[in-house]
Amino acid sequence: MAVRNPGLIGRAITAFALAASLSAVASGTNVAMAGADVCELGEGELTIGDLPAGSSVISCDAVGRVVTYDGTGVTVPEPGTAVSIDMLTADGDTHGFTLQVGTDGKVSYNLGDASTDTSTAGSDRFDPLANTADPAADVPAEGDAVADPSDASEGAEVADIDALSAPGACSDGAYKTNDLKEYGTYNWYIGDDPMPGGLSRTDAKWAFYDAIDNITDSYNNCGYGDSVGAKTNFLSETGREASVSKTGRCTGNDGISVWDAGDIKDSAVATTCTYSWSMPGVKNDLREADVRFNTHDYDFTNKPTGSCSNKYDIRSVGIHEAGHVFGLGHVGDGHENLTMFTNSFVCTTKARTLGKGDVLALRSVY
Repeated sequence: MAVRNPGLIGRAITAFALAASLSAVASGTNVAMAGADVCELGEGELTIGDLPAGSSVISCDAVGRVVTYDGTGVTVPEPGTAVSIDMLTADGDTHGFTLQVGTDGKVSYNLGDASTDTSTAGSDRFDPLANTADPAADVPAEGDAVADPSDASEGAEVADIDALSAPGACSDGAYKTNDLKEYGTYNWYIGDDPMPGGLSRTDAKWAFYDAIDNITDSYNNCGYGDSVGAKTNFLSETGREASVSKTGRCTGNDGISVWDAGDIKDSAVATTCTYSWSMPGVKNDLREADVRFNTHDYDFTNKPTGSCSNKYDIRSVGIHEAGHVFGLGHVGDGHENLTMFTNSFVCTTKARTLGKGDVLALRSVY
């Protein structure tokens, strides 16, 4: 059949395509413009649908924008880096994800059900931020053998409460690891905000220090020796804050790993934000890890006693968060007796000692 007016039909098709493109821009969707490697993003926070896997943070001008998923969010890092957020929640629900940007600027995600690199053959990379961002970096580290001065003055600990329906900690070998490893030494600071449990900064430092050491020393009651080579080093107090916002967002890396407390998303007891160098084929190299306790919505204690009421044990929460720092992921329902279970129970210290799965996870990475 002859086409009487091909020009008119061509203009109609062009108009339809233009209308579809404008509609996509208005809805905040990535739009690849014909003949040009650019895309346009809507205003405000983005979702993983607005910046899907395979998008270029360079073409989309997305570095510094916030991408959200599952009630959490991260600030898009520069090419060659990754950022992860992990929330320890009161209800035990898992919240968190990883956004990774390749050296070519292309985005990929780990939403909790994707496989991660398992090889640990990478190496520690020099980070110029960590070596210039804070003059306190030259402060000598404290020794490992110093005892917590608050231990002698507080009451006896309450007996641990077992999750009766779950396997015992020493018989449960479940674990999950993230695409993350500290190939060198995790150097950390304590912030200047009010500390959990009303502790002084000095007492909070020892509580955090003990929690981190329990990970690096794979401390357990199951008879497993310490064969984990993870290293940590406390540097000093700092005026910097953990890069975690009130709304549960990782706000960007500044090269300083800070442990502090404050107001974060109300469902989270504590949140860890980790930043790493993207290393395809092997686990990413930890660059910075910030931890914040939620003292706005929850109460904490340094040592639960028989009079404890609805308070989280600082060291139990701390060792769980330190697990994320060193590359451990969450385990869910049915594994309530492991340290890396998604919830840390109130008024109990059972998570201070690692279970079988926690130790196996560390050994698989280190």
